[in-house]
Amino acid sequence: MIVSLQSVTKFFGADLIIENCTQNIEPDQRIGVIGPNGAGKSTLLRLITGELSPDEGEISIQRDIRIGYLKQNSGLSRGNTVYEEMRSAFADLIEVGERLQTLEQEMGKIPHDSPRYEEIVQVYAREQARFEARDGYQMDVAIKTVLGGMGFGAQVYESVIDHLSGGEKTRLAIAKLLLEKPDLLILDEPTNHLDFKTLAWLEEYLSSYKGAVLIVSHDRYFLDKLVDTIWEVSDREVLDYKGNYTSYLRQRDERVKRMQKEYEIQSQVMVSMQDYVARNMARASTSNMAKSRQKALDRMEPLKKPKTYVKPPKITFSFAKNTANDVLIVKDLAVTVGRGSGRRTLVEGVALDVKKGEKIAVIGPNGCGKTTLLKILLGTRPCEQGRIEWGKNVHLGYYDQENADMKPENTALEEVWRRYPRLAEQEVRNALGCVLLTGENVYKRVGELSGGERAKVAFAILRLRGSNVLLLDEPTNHLDLPTKEAIEDALREFEGVVLLISHDRYLLNRVPDKILDLSGGRATLYPGNFDFYQERRQEIPPERPAAKENDSQNKQSFYKTKEQRRAAAMRKARLGELERAIEQAEENCAALEAAIADPENAIDYEKITQLCGDLEAEKQLLSDMGDEWLRLLEESEESGH
Repeated sequence: MIVSLQSVTKFFGADLIIENCTQNIEPDQRIGVIGPNGAGKSTLLRLITGELSPDEGEISIQRDIRIGYLKQNSGLSRGNTVYEEMRSAFADLIEVGERLQTLEQEMGKIPHDSPRYEEIVQVYAREQARFEARDGYQMDVAIKTVLGGMGFGAQVYESVIDHLSGGEKTRLAIAKLLLEKPDLLILDEPTNHLDFKTLAWLEEYLSSYKGAVLIVSHDRYFLDKLVDTIWEVSDREVLDYKGNYTSYLRQRDERVKRMQKEYEIQSQVMVSMQDYVARNMARASTSNMAKSRQKALDRMEPLKKPKTYVKPPKITFSFAKNTANDVLIVKDLAVTVGRGSGRRTLVEGVALDVKKGEKIAVIGPNGCGKTTLLKILLGTRPCEQGRIEWGKNVHLGYYDQENADMKPENTALEEVWRRYPRLAEQEVRNALGCVLLTGENVYKRVGELSGGERAKVAFAILRLRGSNVLLLDEPTNHLDLPTKEAIEDALREFEGVVLLISHDRYLLNRVPDKILDLSGGRATLYPGNFDFYQERRQEIPPERPAAKENDSQNKQSFYKTKEQRRAAAMRKARLGELERAIEQAEENCAALEAAIADPENAIDYEKITQLCGDLEAEKQLLSDMGDEWLRLLEESEESGH
């Protein structure tokens, strides 16, 4: 146990935020912290880091434990370059390295038979052991590995931090904290601003992290992949569940049912006993029994009524008329933006053959053309190249993540009513009630609604449309977890066709049966959900777009692929050679360091000088090979080979 919270209570003014929290953090534990906004998650983190003190209770932290805390808006040193900022994570280690160099120089100037020389050798051995214990010789390799994993290539190493975007600064702050390797790593919403590739790298890195990890996150996929414990912060309590997020959901429901049953049984028993006392206390023949039961009642500690979790909305998508079996055929479609000289092709060769009931997710990096593709399929953007054929009886419904066609001056009620003017007011209110917009909230103007509330209005409108084909652009953005899960359940049960864009990997695992990846300017269709896509995109041939009519283009594509394969094979072979050479160089360094520390060699000035020179040359070779290894690895990841 490295951190212990015992009966911790925290107020802000008169507001009770956390009450009687008792939890422990063990070495190597992976804890996910969840709960509604404003429930006290960040307060809990600040209590653990010591930024706040508990009003009641005690927080104990094991001696010499280092805590690293990444807030949602972490600051970095202004004026530093990216690489300078990363090296600052090793400030104490760099000082040790500089002392070693000074000691080496001093040893070269002092007679080997002097007492001072022996003292320096002993100090050098101690400092070198410290340097090795923290992988000092691999410091630059570690920096480049972490920077590469967090999406920073060598071209940005000399960029000044002040010039980075907010998202880049967040990623850089995470990278620095990972390099510092605290015993307890605390991250507040670390997955914001990360793409699929960076998220996968971070999950892999944290899964093997040598220390405890405490993470606040709304990314359910991230929590499922990484954590072994969930702390739920809600209604002033911090409840502990063993397992990942999916396991937490099951345990939470079981716990609520059990507590509700126990509460109901106790309530019935207490009512029965109170009734018996009231009827029999005054009667001489039964008064002793009534007094006994009253004493039992006085001793009984009433159970708290179980907390009722946020009621999820009731969302279903239905339609009156089925489509034909062939719903959509797309051939050789190009996704373009701009006009004239500014026209650019984002994706080409898009091919789809969508059957009734299929659910397809469109993924890819920002700016790759996902939203534009949906608008081309809808007909709101022109199709400049390729062919689109919709089947019979198709009735399209579109969800726009920006809700751009809503009128800010309308109330939520008016916004639905203007789309369906023949509905009675109660029918419109019922539609909004299904997404938990009730009471006075239906009279709030659209411009005053939160992002989540506007999304709920849009879903109320979409439900009333009765479409048998749904095109959805980021449908779960801005939504709370209960509403996200309700949307996912509704899409899973929907019998029509779904084409959706999403970055929500938990949704991508639950809803689609195919993934259309628009990365790298081409469209590649994979069968299965997101996990299957992740595992198999390089292992099995995906479904390819329909062949182009131009044979010369096909031939050019074939030779390009062949060249790529040859280059990939050469990279793989070189990476293997480098790994073996790096391993040998590390062994050589260890042998040289042992020789330098050997007291028998301490009396031989020339030998020590030679050994120090050999060690420096071996270190430089190791650094150069590490740089080449990292560059080749980055090239392999970028090319997908």
